[in-house]
Amino acid sequence: MLDALGRAIVIGVYDAQPFPTEAELARQYGVSRSVTREAVKMLTAKGLLSARPRQGTIVQAASSWNLFDTDVLHWLLERKFSVDLLRQFNELRIGIEPEAAALAAAGSTPAEQSAIAMGLARMVAAEEGNDDPLEADIAFHIAVLEASRNPFYNQFRDMVATALRTSIRFTNRIKGRSASVEDHRAVHTAIVAGDVAGARTAMKRIIGDVLELIDDAPTTDRASSV
Repeated sequence: MLDALGRAIVIGVYDAQPFPTEAELARQYGVSRSVTREAVKMLTAKGLLSARPRQGTIVQAASSWNLFDTDVLHWLLERKFSVDLLRQFNELRIGIEPEAAALAAAGSTPAEQSAIAMGLARMVAAEEGNDDPLEADIAFHIAVLEASRNPFYNQFRDMVATALRTSIRFTNRIKGRSASVEDHRAVHTAIVAGDVAGARTAMKRIIGDVLELIDDAPTTDRASSV
């Protein structure tokens, strides 16, 4: 029920009609009022709904949505594909991941570096057809975030994992191949060597290439859904 309502809100089902009452929702989904109330509370916490006295429950403007909530991000990426959204996500990445790589170079543990190496090894295996390219790429980037040893950067792991699934599918389709193993290897090498500036630059290059691909994408790819 939460997933169905959240998706409906994000794709605009309630833009031209009022959000149903608890009684209407309970009847529509065949659940109790308490279940309906809990779903509405959760959507309110995600910034999608607002309950006000005498106004009932209303859908909030997109500017109020919690874009760091993985459910909200998932629903956004499931609706008609937006190149603008993909660009904005990668603009956020380029402000976070290079600094996470720099922090990893400055103070990551051998175990954390090993996790990054494992992600890289999975990318190599994926090129040989022995692993999933998407999951391997995600594993590498998540490992770098965790190796930053900064709990705030680490909080981005779920958002990165969710949104990268769309970003990587789109950019890989444009390139016709998987992400560059050598570019990712440069990040790992710099982190292990304790090269803060090198790690930052190498990660920035990876995401910068993604932004260039988005901007240079043919019109047919930019308008399609993912």
